[in-house]
Amino acid sequence: MPSVKKPTARAAKPPPVKRRDRERTRQEILDIAFEEFAENGLSGGNTDAIAARADITKRLIFYYFNSKEGLFTAVLEMAYAKMRAAEENLHLEALAPEAAIRRLAEFTFDFHQAHPQFVRLVTIENIHRGRHITISETLKQITQPIISQIARVLERGVAGGVIRSGIDPVELHMTLNALSFFSVANRHTFEAQFARDMSSPKARAQRRGEIADALWRYVRTD
Repeated sequence: MPSVKKPTARAAKPPPVKRRDRERTRQEILDIAFEEFAENGLSGGNTDAIAARADITKRLIFYYFNSKEGLFTAVLEMAYAKMRAAEENLHLEALAPEAAIRRLAEFTFDFHQAHPQFVRLVTIENIHRGRHITISETLKQITQPIISQIARVLERGVAGGVIRSGIDPVELHMTLNALSFFSVANRHTFEAQFARDMSSPKARAQRRGEIADALWRYVRTD
């Protein structure tokens, strides 16, 4: 009786190779690193944790960013770029000077309130004396558009007789950011010292309006 040939077992197919899009992977690393650094700082930020969350090897992080410091700088560039991109949609040139100043103030306040991790990240960079921003040409360049927008609003206001002359747009930008930044960066300590609500919708709306009023009173002619 002829022997029955047993069917040979097919070799198991290897799992498909996970192909990663370079830019998508890079962005995923940045998004996770943003959260890690904002929560734990540069020194406490863990690249092993970032790699684990991104489901990649730590080696790949260094392939893209060279070092932990390089990754932190890239995170800063991404965070500031998001704010600057949002500023480009303000269209201040289409508004009367007072409306433009108030819109700028309200936007800046709202952005900081909506992005407390950005505030923490900036605070961390200041702890490191701004050394990453200092070496980043990208970060130096992306600040210029908002300064130009403010300068044009001031010029139109002066020409129309509603804004006083001699206001430095960089100084005005600094004043506005200081007022808006404080409400997020110092909220916990201020609330603890003065038993003052700073986080409810009512409290935020009041503070938002006061900052817009203060900025307009500062720049107007009368």
